[in-house]
Amino acid sequence: MGYKMGDYPGDRSSSDSPTYRDSTRIVEEKGIGLGEAADAYGDLRSAEEYGYVTRGLKSRHIQFIALGGTIGTGLFLGIGRAFTQAGPLSLFLGYSFTGVAVYAMMMSLGEMATWLPLPGAIPQFCTRYVDGAMGFAVGWNNWYQSSITLCAEISAASLIIQYWNGAQDIDVAAWISLLIVLVIALNTFAVSVYGEAEFIFASIKIITIVGLIIFAIIIDLGGGPTQDRLGFRYWNDPGAMKAYKGTGSAGRFLGFFSVLANATFSYGGVEFVAVAAGEAKDPRRNMPKAIRRVFWRILFFYVLGSLAIGVLIPYNEPLLLGAIEDGAPGGAVSPWVIAIYRAGVPVLPSIINAVILTSASSSANAHLYIGSRYLYALAQCGEAPHFLLKCSKRGVPYFCVVITASLTLLTYMSCSSGAEEVFQWFQDIVAVSTLLTWMSISIAYIRFHAALKAQGIDRSTLVFRSPFQPYTAYFSLGFFSIIVLFSGFYAFDPFDGHGFVTAYVGIPIYLALYAFWRIYKGTKFVKAHEADIQSGKAALDAADAHWPPRVARNWIERVWFWIA
Repeated sequence: MGYKMGDYPGDRSSSDSPTYRDSTRIVEEKGIGLGEAADAYGDLRSAEEYGYVTRGLKSRHIQFIALGGTIGTGLFLGIGRAFTQAGPLSLFLGYSFTGVAVYAMMMSLGEMATWLPLPGAIPQFCTRYVDGAMGFAVGWNNWYQSSITLCAEISAASLIIQYWNGAQDIDVAAWISLLIVLVIALNTFAVSVYGEAEFIFASIKIITIVGLIIFAIIIDLGGGPTQDRLGFRYWNDPGAMKAYKGTGSAGRFLGFFSVLANATFSYGGVEFVAVAAGEAKDPRRNMPKAIRRVFWRILFFYVLGSLAIGVLIPYNEPLLLGAIEDGAPGGAVSPWVIAIYRAGVPVLPSIINAVILTSASSSANAHLYIGSRYLYALAQCGEAPHFLLKCSKRGVPYFCVVITASLTLLTYMSCSSGAEEVFQWFQDIVAVSTLLTWMSISIAYIRFHAALKAQGIDRSTLVFRSPFQPYTAYFSLGFFSIIVLFSGFYAFDPFDGHGFVTAYVGIPIYLALYAFWRIYKGTKFVKAHEADIQSGKAALDAADAHWPPRVARNWIERVWFWIA
């Protein structure tokens, strides 16, 4: 019964899993955690030896992680560079088109994560439905992506702190050390601590972004201190689209295309809510709700946010161009802060800088959590050492947390290279690995869809069913493939070796990981009728009956339950 530790879930049939009767009995007698662990590991002894992650993330944690949990410095700082390169219309269209593809990918991921809400999720889906080598590649790719972004956000935070007078006189290494200790502490004790921190951080970010959009509307209509009605003035002068690396229509198109890679970094991490499904309470009810919330996150935060920036300042704003060129500290490189400064509201820049600092810290916290869970998922698939499966009594895979946190030492490069330069270098590398992850999710869903059909499972019986499949997954796969192939166009005329490497280094890393595992383990492409779509499901199904129903006692609770 079950599989031996180190075997691949994708290489075993559904009949190898514990029966529904066994899983139900273990859940009833030992609890949900041990029931899931026994179903995953194949026997109760291994489950008791290694322990398992706990379902400590409440509904409000999951909903707010979906809405704003991984919104980091990309939306506040990184968007400024894309704006100055491409202009307001290109920024708006780039974030809108990328948002459509991201939402399509998330619908695919949501269906898989609701069927099997597993820890780490993405590498497990690739291993089960596509190929063990793809699970290995995407798992380790995701892990180093999260680790690098963790460094990028801490680097950005150390840059933001220097906005205030006095902070510039303190060694940047001190700020980096303080932030590293903070995010490690939030990820060490229990997943519920992480969930509470993200709930607070996300609440601050959501309130701030909503406030900034309202502020933009007021200023645009002439409600600011200067009473100057802006309208779409800057779309006429200096213009709606800026030519980049060329002239005329070709240059304007390249400006628009340059936004797509930048938008990828800003959207990066949107898939984390599915990774957290493995530690969510009542995942079959909470995950569909969270996935649908991603649409509103994309529309209100990214699409309207990019539009708001375009009406507040021109793309040739000297303060923004000078700040980017000089690598100015803090929110000086944020178009939001510059727009507030131009509007003549003196107190808001410091408040927004504080929020941006909170966002960077929150995103770092999220990436340490996610990176550790990717390692945990790899260990479950037998694609990382077994000792990584060891969890504390509170359900924290502490070896995974420590190993992922150790890479934060790279952030000390900021002390010599300049925090802004390091942040941009990290951003370029992460953008491509994010796209490769999203492509892998799309491929995994296409094979999952085929497996459901081959094994006689009617999709109409699924708790969450994404629309227009598998065409939705094919669309997202095609869109992200185009960006991956051409995102480094700026490095060719004239040829820029550094730009070329940062734009494309993620591709050979991913392919090397795939080739290594396929050769080393001799993995094969998983046939649809052999794909493991059942292992682990028995305990999850048994646990569904144990989650208490949420019954609103008054209209206030009805509103709150709708929100969270």
